[in-house]
Amino acid sequence: MPKKRTTNRDHAKRQQRPMMEDEVVAAQLEQLVTPAVVAQEKYYRQLGMRDRILNLPLMVAAVLTLIWRDVAGVRELSRILAREGFLWCEPTQVSWAGDPSSSQQALSQRFLTFPAEIFERVFKELLPEFERKWHSRNKRPLPESIQFAQTKFERIWASDGSTLEAVFRKLDSLTEVPKNQLAGKIGVVIDLVTRLPVEIWFQEKATASDMKFESDILKIVKPQTLILLDRGFCHYQFWQQLVEGHVHLITRLNNKASFTVESAFTSSYSIRDRIVKMGTGNKKTPCITMRLVEIKVGKSWYSYLTSVLDQLILPPYVVADLYGRRWRITDARPSGSPTRKAHQAEEAFNTVKRLLGLSYLWTGSLNGIKLQLWGTWLFYAVLVDLGDAGGSMRFLFLLTAFL
Repeated sequence: MPKKRTTNRDHAKRQQRPMMEDEVVAAQLEQLVTPAVVAQEKYYRQLGMRDRILNLPLMVAAVLTLIWRDVAGVRELSRILAREGFLWCEPTQVSWAGDPSSSQQALSQRFLTFPAEIFERVFKELLPEFERKWHSRNKRPLPESIQFAQTKFERIWASDGSTLEAVFRKLDSLTEVPKNQLAGKIGVVIDLVTRLPVEIWFQEKATASDMKFESDILKIVKPQTLILLDRGFCHYQFWQQLVEGHVHLITRLNNKASFTVESAFTSSYSIRDRIVKMGTGNKKTPCITMRLVEIKVGKSWYSYLTSVLDQLILPPYVVADLYGRRWRITDARPSGSPTRKAHQAEEAFNTVKRLLGLSYLWTGSLNGIKLQLWGTWLFYAVLVDLGDAGGSMRFLFLLTAFL
């Protein structure tokens, strides 16, 4: 019997059925994004970009429309632009080398050359505005574990890394790219309270370890922050640098990690809470004192490490619940149970990669990947902002529409 061919559903042919333009989302995008786009026009001209038909405002609108209306490709996008327009752009006919029938080629070439760094600048300029708006309105209810942690820490952040999917070799310039070569890796820090990104980094090397983002995290993290780390950040020197900067962490215990028990707070049938010493004492793995919280659910034990050594600051079940909520930013249901595996809780990446289509890369060109990356995270932040402003039910409805 011939072996069944496996397929990557993220690389399946997209349906040519773009979503209708939601007036509320369109108005929100225009109100938020337009001032940030205008602020980048000077930098746009400094890069030597001309004010042609496919100018800065139109290209920003085009990228956001590709994402939020789930447009299958540039051909369909050029048709929408010519017939109905999108967002703040009126119907516009574009062409390549004066040929009115080459609108698809004109847009395709523009995506290859339009500077992705402008999208990054727009995104990062808007982040403080999103945070300001969140603090200015009535807050949605927060889980009890987060409310408790807020009384002890000024910020509660979560950090993780994720590898992008394989690039498509559709362009002539990419014919020499090895088959199934991954498109790169992103590192993200998200505020667990506001659900908004704090910072995002991109690395071209897809095989890079999460630890490559540690120096970036150290540059932005502030004292009195509690940061929840994936197990990929299992680096004792990094942990020590965080603690020395008055930053605390919660992570999962690596299966191969060794430790020595210093003392025990609790040791019962369902919970063990102990102070442990880890590391060999050399420069790479310095000795570090941590608190090991282990909770039994059914027949399984779930182990968490934290640099918070005082039970009164972070009780055992708060430690477990916080880590379980590490990426639960789109679902209002109670969660965070230690029965939930870590990878099942990473819903921020699930939102941008599956619901908003970042797993389906438009092109294998580096510039195109970056355009999609920053455009997707920008739209994700807009959805979070819209959900908080208009109610979580509308937010969940909008996200569900992408399925």
